[in-house]
Amino acid sequence: MGDVRPTVSVVVPVFNSEPILSSLVQRLEAVLAACASAAEVILVDDGSSDRSWEVIRELAAQREGVRGIRLMRNYGQHNALLCGIRAARYEIIVTMDDDLQHPPEEIPKLLAKLAEGYDVVYGTPLKPPHGFWRNLASRLTKLALQGAMGAETARHVSAFRAFRTQVRQAFAGYHGPFVSIDVLLTWGTTRFAAVAVRHDPRPIGSSHYTFGKLVTHALNMMTGFSTLPLQLASVIGFAFSLFGLGVLVYVVGRYLIQGGSVPGFPFLASTIAIFSGAQLLALGIIGEYLARMYFRMMERPTYTIRSTTFSS
Repeated sequence: MGDVRPTVSVVVPVFNSEPILSSLVQRLEAVLAACASAAEVILVDDGSSDRSWEVIRELAAQREGVRGIRLMRNYGQHNALLCGIRAARYEIIVTMDDDLQHPPEEIPKLLAKLAEGYDVVYGTPLKPPHGFWRNLASRLTKLALQGAMGAETARHVSAFRAFRTQVRQAFAGYHGPFVSIDVLLTWGTTRFAAVAVRHDPRPIGSSHYTFGKLVTHALNMMTGFSTLPLQLASVIGFAFSLFGLGVLVYVVGRYLIQGGSVPGFPFLASTIAIFSGAQLLALGIIGEYLARMYFRMMERPTYTIRSTTFSS
C-alpha cells in the first residue's frame, strides 16, 4: 500500500527572529518526517532588520525542503502569510508563528482533526498566553471577525492553523493591501473546527504584535471586509433620530400643557452635542470606507518579493 500520510506545506512569516530559526526548522523537520509523506517549510522574511534572511538562506542551502522568500519591506504578518500560502505546493498548508510559541509537535493534532472532514482547523491555546492588554486586543480582533466567521468559529481563531490548499482558490484574485487570512478563508469554506493545543512561552525576545497593532488589524478587518460599521452608524443615526423626536414631543407637550418652554442652556447644549457626535461618528465611518476604496483604486500591492531561495 502507498503512503496515506498527507503532504504538508508549513508557512512561517519571519520578522527579526534570527536566533530562533534554526531550532524552529529542526523541530519542524522531525515532526513532519513522522506525519507527512512529503513536506516543505516556507520561511517568508517580512522585512527583517537583523540577519534573519542570511539564516534562511543558510537553512535552505543545507536542508532539502526549506524554501525562503524575502519581501521588499515589512508588509505585515497576514500579507507575508498570503505570499507563502500562494507559494505552497502541497495538499495541506499549516501556518504558525516564528517564535516557537506554537510548538511544531502539536501539528499532528491539527492534521488529525482536518482528516475528520474539515477544511480549516485552528490550534487554540489551552489558556490565554499573553498579558491583559494583549488578550484584550485579541478579543477585539475576534469580535471583529464574528461578522464574517460567526461567533463560535471566531472565538477559536489562532495564527496556528491548518487548511486544505484548495481553499486558497477562493481568494486567488485578491490583491488588496489589507489582508486578513481568517476572513479570506471564509470565502472558500464554512467547515471550520478547532482543537486545543499547547502554547509555549517565547524562548527569546518579545512579541512583535503589540496592543496597538492588534487594534489596528481589528479596525482594518471591520472596515475592509465587513459592512458592520456602516450598519452600526445607521442604527445609531436611527436611535438618535428617535431621541430627537422624543425631545420634540416633550418640548411641545410641555408648552401645550404648562404654557412654557424647557428652561436652561445646558439641556440645549447637551442635546446638540449628542447629535453632533452621532453625525461625526457616521461621517468618520463613511470616511474609512472611502479611504479603503481609494487605496484599492491605487492598486497598492499586497506584497512585493525581493528574492527567493531553496535547496538545489
